[in-house]
Amino acid sequence: MMDSRKIGKRGWLGLLAAAVLLLIGWRVFIHEPADAAARKTPPAIAVDAAAVTHADVPIYLTGLGTVQAFYTVTVTARVDGELQKIGFTEGQTVHKGDLLAQIDPRPNQAAYSQAVATKAKDAALLANAKRDLERYTVLQPQDLASKQTVDTQRALVDQLAAQIDVDQALIDNARTQLDYTRITSPIDGRTGIRLVDPGNIVRAAATTGIVVVTQVQPIAVVFTLPEEELTLVTEALAAGPVKVTTVSRDGRTELDEGLLTLVDNEIDQNTGTARLKATFGNAHNTLWPGQYVNARVLVRVARNALTLPTPAVQLGPNGPFTYVVKADSTVEVRQLKIGDESGGMTVVNSGLALNERVVTSNQYRLQPGAHVRVNAANASTRPARPASEAS
Repeated sequence: MMDSRKIGKRGWLGLLAAAVLLLIGWRVFIHEPADAAARKTPPAIAVDAAAVTHADVPIYLTGLGTVQAFYTVTVTARVDGELQKIGFTEGQTVHKGDLLAQIDPRPNQAAYSQAVATKAKDAALLANAKRDLERYTVLQPQDLASKQTVDTQRALVDQLAAQIDVDQALIDNARTQLDYTRITSPIDGRTGIRLVDPGNIVRAAATTGIVVVTQVQPIAVVFTLPEEELTLVTEALAAGPVKVTTVSRDGRTELDEGLLTLVDNEIDQNTGTARLKATFGNAHNTLWPGQYVNARVLVRVARNALTLPTPAVQLGPNGPFTYVVKADSTVEVRQLKIGDESGGMTVVNSGLALNERVVTSNQYRLQPGAHVRVNAANASTRPARPASEAS
């Protein structure tokens, strides 16, 4: 009897254990598909997207250039003497004719006065010689003056008349030398650092000068472009004035806008480039002589072109491509044929249709068929530069 009761208890315990195992298995079987599905569906990748649009795209050619003063003048002394006065402040804007320096004028003033007095003396001698000639001419018919005397007197009158011309030339020269003691600016411009201090003796033969004056309004930029791009430049020039924009070296700041004025008459065979020159008003002094800038030449405007933001363009083994956002929020790879790029926009020749959305960020995390979540703040297209600004 004891053994049968023990066996019964063991049977019930076994049945209970089996029931527990069946319950655990059932719960695992019920929840495993949902967990597996959760594990198999990766989270959507956050990206920025923009629409493919039509826009007017300005086409630029960019070259590295150097700012040059429109005119540069080293102001030097043209007569020897003591520098008595400086008439400018370093860095001052001066105008043509403004006093820059004064050299001691007294020696030149004395030479001028002497030349004037010499002419007055010779003029008196000429007047007397003319009166004598008149007397001799009256007396000659009466044989009171010989023909030789008359001829000699006439020669003296001519000699003294010529001397008057010499005296006048000496006066003009002395006047010029006296004017040279007052040194004025030959151009409108800005003065540099003073090179000579008052009290020093300056000489006409010196080459150091007193100050350098540079004209910075207007100002010029000389830059280079590859010879292959000259055809586009000449075609643009044939159509009318060509706009040139100067941009800072980091490409972030537009400095000034001007016009292309010159394409050099030869190509540098060592570099395969040509030099070009543009002129700028420089009203706000954003350009400075010696400054390095990027010069952007507007050669044409692509009107109503199909465009996408440049960050959407990726480079692969088969060439340019982009990720297109489909209606089911997955992406596909689309091979592209692209044209010019300007202002953050790239012209699409083929591969996309108007209003399709392309991914502009996080492309490195994507692969074909990946699920994406477009950031709402960046879902629209980047505005293209207005055509009015490009033309």
